[in-house]
Amino acid sequence: KSQFRSLFHRIMYSGRSNAFSQFATPYPQQNVNRNRNRTIAFVLFTALYTLFLYNKGGAGSYLYAGTDRTDLKVSNSKNDSKGTREIHSPHELSVTSWNVAAINNNPFEYWMTIDDNPNYNELMIKVEQFIDNPTDETDIPVSQIFTHDMFDELESRMTKVAGWESIREFWASDYSQRKIVTEFLKDTSLGDKRLASMPDRITNTINIHVEDPKDGTSTACRPTVINMYDGDLSTLQKWWSEWQKFMFEDALSIRDPKTSSIKHDIPFQMLKPIPQSKYPSITDEEERLSLPLQTLCCAIFDAILVHMMNTASSPSVWQKLKGDIVNSLNKQKIPNTLKILETTYGTSDIITLQEVSSSFIQQAKDSAILGARYHVIYPADIDPARDQNSVILLKKSIFPDGSQEEVTDLATRSFDKGISVPVAKGDLLAITAISNEGVPFVICSFHGDTNGLATIPVVDAVMKAIKGSVNDSPDTPDLSKHRLIFGLDANTYETGVPNKKQGVTEFGEHYSTLGLNSCWGSIPNPKNYTTFNARTHLQPQLNKACKSTDKRAYGDINPKDFILFRRDDFIVSKTWKDNTGDGTYTENMAFPTLDFPSDHGILATILTTTKKRL
Repeated sequence: KSQFRSLFHRIMYSGRSNAFSQFATPYPQQNVNRNRNRTIAFVLFTALYTLFLYNKGGAGSYLYAGTDRTDLKVSNSKNDSKGTREIHSPHELSVTSWNVAAINNNPFEYWMTIDDNPNYNELMIKVEQFIDNPTDETDIPVSQIFTHDMFDELESRMTKVAGWESIREFWASDYSQRKIVTEFLKDTSLGDKRLASMPDRITNTINIHVEDPKDGTSTACRPTVINMYDGDLSTLQKWWSEWQKFMFEDALSIRDPKTSSIKHDIPFQMLKPIPQSKYPSITDEEERLSLPLQTLCCAIFDAILVHMMNTASSPSVWQKLKGDIVNSLNKQKIPNTLKILETTYGTSDIITLQEVSSSFIQQAKDSAILGARYHVIYPADIDPARDQNSVILLKKSIFPDGSQEEVTDLATRSFDKGISVPVAKGDLLAITAISNEGVPFVICSFHGDTNGLATIPVVDAVMKAIKGSVNDSPDTPDLSKHRLIFGLDANTYETGVPNKKQGVTEFGEHYSTLGLNSCWGSIPNPKNYTTFNARTHLQPQLNKACKSTDKRAYGDINPKDFILFRRDDFIVSKTWKDNTGDGTYTENMAFPTLDFPSDHGILATILTTTKKRL
C-alpha cells in the first residue's frame, strides 16, 4: 500500500503546480499533453490499486482494518450485545457454529458460574464436604435415613405389586447397616454392579407421549434431587410418599421409537435385569434378584440425597436454587438458546448446530426471526429417540433455494472399509446449496463422539465424497467445484492419547494434509479452549466428581470446536468465540451459566474469498 501511495504522489504532484488546480483554470498548450498523461496515469493507478485490494481478499479487509468485528451490532439487537455484522460484500461469508447441547436432566451435575447468587457455591461446597469429609455425625447408618418402616412398605409393593421375590435378608444383614457415605455413596462395588446407577438412568427422566403437551412438557421425573422434579422434597416423608406412587402406581404412556406404537408402563416395569455376563462384579444371586435390588438401592440413593441437601442447606434455599437452574437450563433452554442466535448471531450467512433436539428444530422453524430469515435444515434420518441431531441454518437472502440435496449418505458410504466409525444417526448432516451469486457449496454439521475418534474418519469421508470417491459407487457426483463449509464439535483434546482420545494438534496436522484450513488456522492452539465444565458431587458417578478447587485441573477444558474450509476457497478475516451469549468469551469460567445454556462455546468467523476463487 505504501508503494502505491508513493506512486500516486509522484503522479499527481509532480511539476510546479497541483494537477487538480490546473484542471480548473485555462492552461497553456504545452501543458495539455502533460495533464492528459496524468489523467491516463491516474485511471491506470486506480485500476491497479483495485486489483491489488481484491487479490488481498477484498476492500472490506481494509475498510475494517483494526476494527473488532464483534463490536459491530446486529441489526435486530435490542441491547448492546456483540455479534456478527450484516455482510454486504459478495466476497465475504459469515459462519457461526455451536453445539447447543441436548437438555441435561440433572441441574446439579456440572459446576456452574452464578456470580449473583452466593447460595450456589455455598451449597455445592457443603455437599462436597459432606461426601469427601464425612464425620461420625454425618456418616450415619442407612436405616436412620431410609428407615425399617420404609423398607417394609417397599417390600410390600415389590412382592405384591411387582411380584418379585423378597430381599429382606439383603436389607437386614447388609444395606440397612451400611454408612450412608463411606459404605454406600462411595462404595465402588455398587458402581461396578450398576445397582444404583442403572435404575437411575432408566427412571430418572422418562419421555412420555401426551396428546396436547402444555409448555412443551413431555417428561415424567422420578422424585429425586438430581432431575427436574419440581415437587416438595423438604422432608423425607414427603419424598417417600411421592416416590412410591411414581414407581408403583402411575402408568406412563410411552411411544416405542421403533414401531411408534404407544404402550403404558409403570416405571418399575421398565427396569431391566443386570446380567453378570456384562457386569462380572455382580454375583449369581444378585443377578437373579437384580430387579428388587436395583429398586432398593435406587430408593436408598434418593433418600440419602434428600437428607444431604436438607442438611447442607435450608429446603427453601436449595429448592428455589434448583428451580432457577431448571427454569434457565432445562425448561427455558430452547427459548434462551434461540434468543442468543436471534440477537447476537442472527445475521450470520450460515449457522451449523450440533446436539439439537427435535423440539428445538420446530421452534426454530416457527420463530418469527429465525424462521423468517433462515432455511432450517435437519437430517432425513433424524433420531427422535436419541434426539441429538446436527442442523444447518441457511440465510434465505444468501441461499434463496435452501438446500439443494442432502448428501450425508455419500459421506457415510465413504468410510474406509473394515473400520468401525462411532457415528450415530443424526450426528452428521451434509448438504449442497447454491448461493445467490451462483456459487455451489457443500455445507456440513457434525457432532463427534466423546473421545473424538470419529472426527478424522468423518472429515476424510466428507473429502472423499466431495471428490466423488465414494466406495463402490463409480457414478457419484463430482462436488470438487463446490466450496466447503464444515462446522463441527470435533471433541478434540489439548493432549491426546493414541487410539483413545483425539489430540487437537494431530487433528490440525491431519486436516492440513487434506488441503483444509480452520477458523483457528492450520495449527490450532491447544490452549484455545471452547469448553470448561466439571462434574459436581451431585451425580451418580462420584469417581468423575471435581472439587470446587480442582475444576481447572480435572474438568473438561479443551479446544473442541471448529469451522473448516478449503484453503483454496477462503482466508480468515476474523474469528471469535463466545461463552456469554453477547459475543465475548470469559476465560477460566465454568459454563453453562444461567445466561448461557450450553457447555460448548459459540464459534463465529468471517471468511474472505481467495483470489483463486474470484
